[in-house]
Amino acid sequence: MFRKIAISAVSALALTTGAVFAAEGGGHIEDIAFSFEGPFGTYDEHQLQRGLQVYTEVCAACHGMKFVPIRALSDEGGPHLPADQVRAYAKQFTVVDKDTGEDREGLPTDHFPANTGAGAPDLSLMAKARAGFHGPYGLGFNQLTRGIGGPEYIVSLLTGYDGEEKQEAGSTFYANHTFPGGWIKMNPPLSDGQVTFADGAPNDIKHMAEDVAAFLMWTAEPKLNARKDTGFKAVLFLIVLSSLLYLTNKRLWSGVKGKKKHAA
Repeated sequence: MFRKIAISAVSALALTTGAVFAAEGGGHIEDIAFSFEGPFGTYDEHQLQRGLQVYTEVCAACHGMKFVPIRALSDEGGPHLPADQVRAYAKQFTVVDKDTGEDREGLPTDHFPANTGAGAPDLSLMAKARAGFHGPYGLGFNQLTRGIGGPEYIVSLLTGYDGEEKQEAGSTFYANHTFPGGWIKMNPPLSDGQVTFADGAPNDIKHMAEDVAAFLMWTAEPKLNARKDTGFKAVLFLIVLSSLLYLTNKRLWSGVKGKKKHAA
């Protein structure tokens, strides 16, 4: 599933740092109902596996994820790959051994390569570094109801090309209605049918963009499921504790308040 494939020269085009995902102020961002949104949302394990495949076969040609340990791919709440698949996946990378200084096959204890040679931004935390929803007037009201919108921004950017190109200062720029200014140096990375999924899931541009955006959200916040579970239990505990404190307070002061009432 995660075999290495040859990436076309166009897809491997080197990018200037920061050129892939824009700062705030881009075009319209469509709200997408990701499974992990909301107080009870969780990651879709199969979607994360598909997103990992899209990243491996397409995005990894230029982008690294230096903050993500490969062993996390087997974590519950993430892609949850079997241990043997994680070991096989790690072997495709060549790393420099810190002790011997020699090249060796990657291990699950290693991190994803940084891929600094391509000059493209690291994607480890990109889904939380970009905000798709704002305002009004910077107050963040939209973010309270729809989230920060980082994954939506990624989907919108990957699907926002309109086919126009221009040459400027010896470089090719591509029209993208999401990127601020409307032009981006990254060529369209996705095309329909580019990746074939083992589970037969749709592999058009939009669905692949959603899958890889969900995967990048997981790399940015791998403990989201555990955090929400802990938060839910904490809220229940606080509700019970508050109720007990209220009843205790009422019981302790009932005699005093009763005497005041009769005295009046």
